[in-house]
Amino acid sequence: MPPGTTAPQTPPMPAVELVVTDLDGTFWHTDDHLPDAVLGAVAELERRGVPLLVATGRRLASTRDPLAIFGLAPPAIMLNGAIGIDLRTSERFHVAPYPTEQALTAYDGFVAAGLSPVVYVDHPRWDVLLSHDPDTNPAHVKALGDTAGRHYGPDERTMVDDLRAAVAVTPVLGFSMIGVPFPDAEAAYAALDSVVEVHLDRSIDFPGLASLTAAPRGQSKWDGVLAFCTRHGIDPTRVLAVADGPNDIELLTNAALRAVPAVAHPSALALATTVIPSAQDGGWAEILPLLD
Repeated sequence: MPPGTTAPQTPPMPAVELVVTDLDGTFWHTDDHLPDAVLGAVAELERRGVPLLVATGRRLASTRDPLAIFGLAPPAIMLNGAIGIDLRTSERFHVAPYPTEQALTAYDGFVAAGLSPVVYVDHPRWDVLLSHDPDTNPAHVKALGDTAGRHYGPDERTMVDDLRAAVAVTPVLGFSMIGVPFPDAEAAYAALDSVVEVHLDRSIDFPGLASLTAAPRGQSKWDGVLAFCTRHGIDPTRVLAVADGPNDIELLTNAALRAVPAVAHPSALALATTVIPSAQDGGWAEILPLLD
């Protein structure tokens, strides 16, 4: 479908009770700019009393900090369904770490492919754990800054001998390789696809390169949506999802209305009930007519 077109709806959709949005390539094109029309649409959601829930593959700091620039602190599902936090209050409404053995199996899959991933953890000090030579873009490592720990165990004082030992004793929320050559990402995908949920796509931040994330088997952003709906008494059959990538398939499949940017991944476009213009063109603002 071309942008601005809507697939037939049968029967008519009841009033939307929740808008769930991905960030990269959907809500914004780059996280340092939001068109006025998009900010206006967010304000209109608030005026109408329709909650906005972010659902992203990003970690806490890289979700919270860019949104704060625009004065936004919505509840957010992060790391593709691993954790849900209200960014305004810091209240958790969902957390689902890897089972330890599955985390170790995933880590061993990366190692078997000759790769060292970024390990996302539920830790009081660190967002991620890294080896001394991680297979992620150097700019990604720089962006992680002091949220990245090296070989730490369950508390900030306990060092362990290697990253695998840290995985064994720390709740793991996910793995990633961001802005890497496609052959490296494809090697990781082949090693992991049979044991965990792996998402491989082009990197928005690093053109011409790939990004790969790995979540526990069966986990998706929709898990966090259901937890949020349960917490707030929202009907999950009245959700409008706005999303664009392979890691959004379960979210789009389960949402009643599905707005997808015209430049989205083909697997997301195949599920669209409405195609909107790209994030670069401020297409997110065009969800408002879908609310009634």
